[in-house]
Amino acid sequence: MGSEGPKSVIIHVTGFKKFHGVAQNPTETVVSNLKYYVEKKGLPTGVTLGSCTVLETAGEGGLPTLLKVIEESSAGNSSNNGQVIWLHLGVNSGATKFAIERLAVNEASFRCADELGWQPQQVPIVPEDGGINQIRKTSCPTESILEFLKNKGFDVTMSDDAGRFVCNYVYYHSLRFAEEKGHKCLFVHVPTFNRVHQEKQMEFVAALLEAIASTC
Repeated sequence: MGSEGPKSVIIHVTGFKKFHGVAQNPTETVVSNLKYYVEKKGLPTGVTLGSCTVLETAGEGGLPTLLKVIEESSAGNSSNNGQVIWLHLGVNSGATKFAIERLAVNEASFRCADELGWQPQQVPIVPEDGGINQIRKTSCPTESILEFLKNKGFDVTMSDDAGRFVCNYVYYHSLRFAEEKGHKCLFVHVPTFNRVHQEKQMEFVAALLEAIASTC
């Protein structure tokens, strides 16, 4: 690992559509506008914003779409020797600050049915991984990312609990896919727009892309 120049990093981003209790999911708005936003703002040398995908807020029923976008982006990156990173954004409607999720748990216990009507309780997300207490941790340097964002003035914290709903479900599967493909993966929870307004959230995600690129 010499100093041949700026490293090549491609970051793919996902958000979610609406779901029970959240009529407007801020991550749908942020992800839908992200390409235009970074085109105006610019990204550090060597960093590319890849696909920006809004997922159905669904577990088992939404998994084929997640796998499809990961496979397509992986195929598109086959000629690129740079680091591939998956960034997933989800909303925590009770939060007042951003949260970097360090891990996902192999348990699906949905507090309400997802948008496709599925409501598992204490079910292992990937049975071959073992029981519902199994965890998968991100290989991204979360402490460095946290420090980077705090130095930029954002109100952000670390979390070891992504819940047991769709966010955790997607994160667990994505961490597994990332490990298989030699990629990296990170999940970040954001507040609703009435807690942190849209422009500030766009600024945060742009800074998050920079933080990931400079540390992962």
